[in-house]
Amino acid sequence: MHAADFVVEAAPESEPLKKAIFAALDRAAPPGATLASNTSSISIARIGAATTRPACVVGLHFMNPVPLMPLCEIVPSVATSEATLSSARALAAAMGKTTILAQDRPGFIVNRILMPMINEAFFALMEGVGSAEDIDKGMKMGTSHPLGPLALADFIGLDTCLSIMRVLHDGTGDSKYRPCPLLVQHVDAGWVGKKAFRGVYTYAEPLN
Repeated sequence: MHAADFVVEAAPESEPLKKAIFAALDRAAPPGATLASNTSSISIARIGAATTRPACVVGLHFMNPVPLMPLCEIVPSVATSEATLSSARALAAAMGKTTILAQDRPGFIVNRILMPMINEAFFALMEGVGSAEDIDKGMKMGTSHPLGPLALADFIGLDTCLSIMRVLHDGTGDSKYRPCPLLVQHVDAGWVGKKAFRGVYTYAEPLN
């Protein structure tokens, strides 16, 4: 850590946790090192403000699963320097990623669009518009999505989806981002997706 030129944080989507990590990184990393967050939605400016070097802080949002997905969303804050932005682009390019530049707004580009779709799929499920299987099949075969929104939510983690929806709702004040009560209930029950072997769908636990 003390010799690192570039550090990427990939902790759970919790602003207090990320701020604590960045305060610690600020103390541990050498002066001038770039500190990047893989946050899916949280303000880069607020994360950077937890350090003494906000100009060196940038968002570097890799899509999941990182080894397979070619996109990396780069998010500078108002304080991010051009040198930091250039270093983030260079690292992403060295990893073979295609980059897009997003402004430091709740959800950035990808999750600003993706998460409301997932949330609406939960509303459709809650209201009995269709079964989980038919909702996912409709989006896969009707819009050429590789995964249906409910299966994708299970893969991402329903707790992460809920955290992002809350960031969108709180950050914009717009009721269209209100988390679906069914999504909240699943997370409250611990049914957070594949990592818990139960989400919208149930998954087989690995044999010991």
